[in-house]
Amino acid sequence: MPPTPAATRPQGFRAGAKAALPLCLALVAFGMSFGVLARANGFGVVAPLVMSMTTFTGASQFAVVSILGAGGGLGAAVVAAVLLASRYLPIGLTVAPALKGSRASRLGQAQLVIDESWAVANRGDGTVDRETLLGAGIVLYLSWQVGTLAGLLGGDLIGDPSRLGLDAAFPALFLALLVPQLRTRQAVLAAVAGGLIALVLTPFTRVGIPVVAASAACLAGWWRR
Repeated sequence: MPPTPAATRPQGFRAGAKAALPLCLALVAFGMSFGVLARANGFGVVAPLVMSMTTFTGASQFAVVSILGAGGGLGAAVVAAVLLASRYLPIGLTVAPALKGSRASRLGQAQLVIDESWAVANRGDGTVDRETLLGAGIVLYLSWQVGTLAGLLGGDLIGDPSRLGLDAAFPALFLALLVPQLRTRQAVLAAVAGGLIALVLTPFTRVGIPVVAASAACLAGWWRR
């Protein structure tokens, strides 16, 4: 069955939570991978769990744990994490007008904005539905915490995540999120351009830079307008 176009999807808190449920399996698997990696690098249980609760951006968390676990400096870990998280800048521009309430409330709502919740709540016209975003975000947030905890406590039983194919779960998830967005020529152009930018830069730049540079492809839509 082909993905439902964003413009015709049900909206609202319950609809967002329901739409996010199929994504939870991949998020739990990725969270388990993070928990296993953090525990294997000597971070214990509390610190990785607190990081998942407060940071909630898997790629940045992996970068920090990998760099510090390999003996790298805190500065390098922070820079890598910020580079990977900076992809949320263009996402934030589309989400900010939809968030309501006080600054503290908006900050709490923004914590639930990740690639998956944005994709579920995206209306297809550059805006998002707030209730759908929150419903999807809460379900995905809880899934990430469950995955992290499972990886931290059951790491010895899980072993190497790549042996179970967990390392392939997130790339497959992002591909599944991308396909429903390719409904216009501009969207296809942005996706192809972003992929080419990342492909060219990956062999020559540090981790995170290709992702950030690829986000410049979203300017294709602005140029068209």
